[in-house]
Amino acid sequence: MHRTSVAALAAAASLGLAATASASVSVTQSFSQNAHVEVRTSATGCSNNPGPYITIDGSMGLGGVKARIILTNNERWTHVASDDVIADVDIAPAGQNLTFHKQPSQGGVGGNPWIYFQLNNCKGTTLSNPLLLGRCVQGLSPTALDFLLPTNATCRVSSDVCSNSPGPYVTLDGELRLGGVGGTLILTNNAKFTHAASGDVVIDIVLIPEGQSITFHKQPPAGGAGGNPIIYVQFLNGSGSPVGDPIKLGRCNKI
Repeated sequence: MHRTSVAALAAAASLGLAATASASVSVTQSFSQNAHVEVRTSATGCSNNPGPYITIDGSMGLGGVKARIILTNNERWTHVASDDVIADVDIAPAGQNLTFHKQPSQGGVGGNPWIYFQLNNCKGTTLSNPLLLGRCVQGLSPTALDFLLPTNATCRVSSDVCSNSPGPYVTLDGELRLGGVGGTLILTNNAKFTHAASGDVVIDIVLIPEGQSITFHKQPPAGGAGGNPIIYVQFLNGSGSPVGDPIKLGRCNKI
């Protein structure tokens, strides 16, 4: 097996997909990637009526997504052999951060409330238990959480000079669309809080909107398998473990 080393390239910032000069084949796969969110919360006007002003700052780090290009001349390919070529490329590098800054509407619980925070997926499913940030006038503690973030990857693969030596040039264009991440702030005067009651104030905030995208344009050096090879693509997590089976695209000159 020949493994080609591929340097990480920065993800494109625009929301549109990069155009390619040749014909291409699109593949789409949904999976979950590891994510880490850090939240810093501050509050002012704790004893005022109708309640404190709250500011939320933080960031979400992605576990990373890679694409693997496989070139083979084996019609019945089931695994990488000595004559096959693979090239891995970072689509979203591990640790890439998305930041947020939110100022939800003023609370409605006076008298220096206790403040809790709970992570959710913006669709009504909680991703954590309520975490106590602290009491308003005493300052609020930062919090960090790990969770699985739903991700949809769309990848457009094009190739040319299929029969030339040392092999074809392959280009990847596409985007990752991320699942939503939200937070719920709970303001309560109940020192023995276990769940939101009628006298508490619950404020929902969207931290990362559903469908936020990361676009990419990559040209991994994937030559080395001449004779118009069959091309496969496979998605991997940030540590290089597959998140799905290889997807057969077809012969190079048919893409």
